[in-house]
Amino acid sequence: MGLIAATIKEKLTKAFNPLHLEVIDESYKHAGHAGAHEHATQHGAGESHFHVIIVSAHFADLNILARHRAVMEVLSAEMDGKVHALSLDAKAPAP
Repeated sequence: MGLIAATIKEKLTKAFNPLHLEVIDESYKHAGHAGAHEHATQHGAGESHFHVIIVSAHFADLNILARHRAVMEVLSAEMDGKVHALSLDAKAPAP
Protein backbone atom coordinates (compact mmCIF):
# COMPACT_ATOMS: atom_id res chain seq x y z
CA MET A 1 0.00 0.00 0.00
CA GLY A 2 1.35 3.38 -0.99
CA LEU A 3 1.66 6.44 1.21
CA ILE A 4 -1.48 8.19 -0.06
CA ALA A 5 -3.60 5.02 0.25
CA ALA A 6 -2.26 4.48 3.77
CA THR A 7 -3.13 8.06 4.71
CA ILE A 8 -6.65 7.65 3.34
CA LYS A 9 -7.10 4.43 5.30
CA GLU A 10 -5.75 5.97 8.51
CA LYS A 11 -7.96 9.07 8.29
CA LEU A 12 -11.13 7.14 7.49
CA THR A 13 -10.46 4.64 10.26
CA LYS A 14 -9.96 7.41 12.79
CA ALA A 15 -13.02 9.39 11.67
CA PHE A 16 -15.55 6.59 11.16
CA ASN A 17 -14.34 3.48 13.05
CA PRO A 18 -15.53 1.35 10.12
CA LEU A 19 -16.66 -2.25 10.34
CA HIS A 20 -15.20 -2.72 6.87
CA LEU A 21 -12.79 -0.56 4.89
CA GLU A 22 -11.06 -1.12 1.58
CA VAL A 23 -8.86 1.48 -0.10
CA ILE A 24 -8.14 0.25 -3.60
CA ASP A 25 -5.51 2.02 -5.69
CA GLU A 26 -6.82 2.03 -9.26
CA SER A 27 -4.16 4.35 -10.63
CA TYR A 28 -2.80 1.63 -12.91
CA LYS A 29 -6.04 1.82 -14.90
CA HIS A 30 -5.25 5.42 -15.77
CA ALA A 31 -1.50 5.23 -16.39
CA GLY A 32 -1.83 6.01 -20.10
CA HIS A 33 -4.23 8.92 -19.68
CA ALA A 34 -3.18 12.48 -20.35
CA GLY A 35 -1.81 14.07 -17.21
CA ALA A 36 -1.00 10.82 -15.36
CA HIS A 37 2.76 11.28 -15.72
CA GLU A 38 2.51 14.97 -14.82
CA HIS A 39 0.47 14.13 -11.71
CA ALA A 40 3.04 11.55 -10.62
CA THR A 41 5.86 14.03 -11.18
CA GLN A 42 4.14 16.83 -9.25
CA HIS A 43 3.05 14.72 -6.29
CA GLY A 44 5.93 12.27 -6.08
CA ALA A 45 3.71 9.22 -6.37
CA GLY A 46 1.85 7.29 -9.01
CA GLU A 47 -1.15 7.13 -6.69
CA SER A 48 -3.95 9.23 -8.12
CA HIS A 49 -7.16 7.19 -8.51
CA PHE A 50 -8.85 5.31 -5.68
CA HIS A 51 -11.96 3.32 -4.97
CA VAL A 52 -13.05 3.26 -1.32
CA ILE A 53 -15.53 0.85 0.20
CA ILE A 54 -16.48 1.78 3.76
CA VAL A 55 -19.14 0.40 6.09
CA SER A 56 -19.69 2.35 9.28
CA ALA A 57 -22.45 2.83 11.85
CA HIS A 58 -21.67 6.54 11.48
CA PHE A 59 -23.57 6.45 8.18
CA ALA A 60 -26.77 4.90 9.60
CA ASP A 61 -28.80 8.12 9.68
CA LEU A 62 -27.19 9.77 6.65
CA ASN A 63 -28.36 9.69 3.05
CA ILE A 64 -25.87 8.90 0.31
CA LEU A 65 -25.01 12.55 -0.34
CA ALA A 66 -24.34 13.23 3.35
CA ARG A 67 -22.16 10.10 3.54
CA HIS A 68 -20.09 11.25 0.59
CA ARG A 69 -19.76 14.76 1.99
CA ALA A 70 -18.60 13.38 5.35
CA VAL A 71 -15.90 11.26 3.69
CA MET A 72 -14.79 14.08 1.39
CA GLU A 73 -14.50 16.45 4.35
CA VAL A 74 -12.19 14.00 6.14
CA LEU A 75 -10.10 13.60 2.97
CA SER A 76 -10.08 17.29 1.97
CA ALA A 77 -6.28 17.61 2.15
CA GLU A 78 -5.79 14.59 -0.11
CA MET A 79 -8.46 15.73 -2.55
CA ASP A 80 -6.71 19.09 -2.91
CA GLY A 81 -4.32 17.85 -5.59
CA LYS A 82 -2.82 14.57 -4.38
CA VAL A 83 -5.84 12.49 -5.41
CA HIS A 84 -7.20 13.02 -8.89
CA ALA A 85 -10.26 10.76 -8.58
CA LEU A 86 -12.08 8.94 -5.80
CA SER A 87 -15.03 6.61 -6.26
CA LEU A 88 -16.86 5.78 -3.08
CA ASP A 89 -19.22 3.16 -1.68
CA ALA A 90 -20.20 4.40 1.79
CA LYS A 91 -22.72 2.22 3.55
CA ALA A 92 -24.29 1.69 6.93
CA PRO A 93 -24.18 -1.84 8.35
CA ALA A 94 -27.18 -4.03 7.62
CA PRO A 95 -29.70 -3.98 10.47
